[in-house]
Amino acid sequence: MVVADGMGPAYTSAYRYFNDDPTTVEIEQTVFERHLKGLSSTYPEAISGYVTDSAAAATALATGIKTYNGAISVDVDKKPLLTVLQWAKQQGKKTGVVVTSRINHATPASYLSHNESRKNYNELANSYIDNGIQADVYFGGGWKNYIRDDRNIVAEFTQAGFQYIDRYSQLNTLKANQPVLGLFAKTSLPWALDDSNKHRLTPLTQTAIKQLTNQAGFFMLVEASQIDWGGHDNDIAAAMHEMDDLANVMLYLESFVAQNPDTLVVLTADHSTGGFTLAANKDYRWEPQVLRSMKHSITTIAEKIIAQDKLNDAASHQANTQLKRPIKGDQISQWLNFPLSTTEIEQLQQVEPLFHAQTQHYALLDKRLKEQQSPPSLKNSYRRALLSIIDKRTNTGWTTSGHTAIDVPVFAFGKHSEQFSGQLDNTDIANKIFSLLGK
Repeated sequence: MVVADGMGPAYTSAYRYFNDDPTTVEIEQTVFERHLKGLSSTYPEAISGYVTDSAAAATALATGIKTYNGAISVDVDKKPLLTVLQWAKQQGKKTGVVVTSRINHATPASYLSHNESRKNYNELANSYIDNGIQADVYFGGGWKNYIRDDRNIVAEFTQAGFQYIDRYSQLNTLKANQPVLGLFAKTSLPWALDDSNKHRLTPLTQTAIKQLTNQAGFFMLVEASQIDWGGHDNDIAAAMHEMDDLANVMLYLESFVAQNPDTLVVLTADHSTGGFTLAANKDYRWEPQVLRSMKHSITTIAEKIIAQDKLNDAASHQANTQLKRPIKGDQISQWLNFPLSTTEIEQLQQVEPLFHAQTQHYALLDKRLKEQQSPPSLKNSYRRALLSIIDKRTNTGWTTSGHTAIDVPVFAFGKHSEQFSGQLDNTDIANKIFSLLGK
């Protein structure tokens, strides 16, 4: 089971053009188009309206039951619901999760545990031991919740016979036929753009399958977690490179199924994020060229600009001058990996003065108003300016920083994949998997 968090249909369309080879006449087919089966509705239980969050959606995909937003595989009465992963484990199959979020985030937690709120990260981490170990492989992030002052859950996993790794380079050192916990970051993994392996889902999934393969079979959840976060941030560069990470692992799974035709792969999204549009402002174009060449996330570039600003401040102080050296446009262009226009450079040079003005305004607010909004952040100010430049260059549109209620695509290949065709509800996907697993 593969979940692409936040991946509405606009994302797979955008990836087609992002992935297109501009030196050829045709627009190349993607792995997604080869295996499209239909659409799925995503609405939660009526108490939460029509727009789902990731927890309610993952609960539906994992259990076949609708619930309220924020719930981790409990029903509206907060009673635990059996998940497809837990059922597979009960049937003697090996199980695993491979995610780019922390392993106790909403989607993986909904397959592995039960809680009235997705926000209870430490409780969810504890439950992976306290409620019985449900999986043989856990790959993702999560040092923050699993190595704590009050409890070292990693140590408890190792005492239970698990191997533990915290670096990608250790993937090829694992012993066969021994469960493994791999936590590779404090919380989530870095953006694909910033990671040491921009296609990290593929080696993680390859290794997980190697560890899980056995005569009785296995059930595995793979989540491309951060497509959703690109949508929340209205960051098309991050979203497309997360999509590229997903596409790469789907190509691997395609080859795996070709060699193992008794395997079923189902891919869908839990919801769509951002109200993302390919074109905006009545301008009939979408131009992803600059996205393809980017080597760093917008967040990292904002941090680099601030670090360079501090160096410039120090140089001005050392030279005993009040004149601050403005950050050079060619330096930012180098980090973006495409040349900025004079207008774009000027836009970025206005960020710091505007930030100082906003900071002064915030300082004058009364306590009540301060509690209603976050204080200005220089990094976020640079991020917004950089995102604006990218959106204008690509002509990308967004309608929200949250989720939307549109249906999401369903892809499937391998044995019994025809069962996932047509118009489905997210609960149908879980119920079909339950049926295939003999329930």
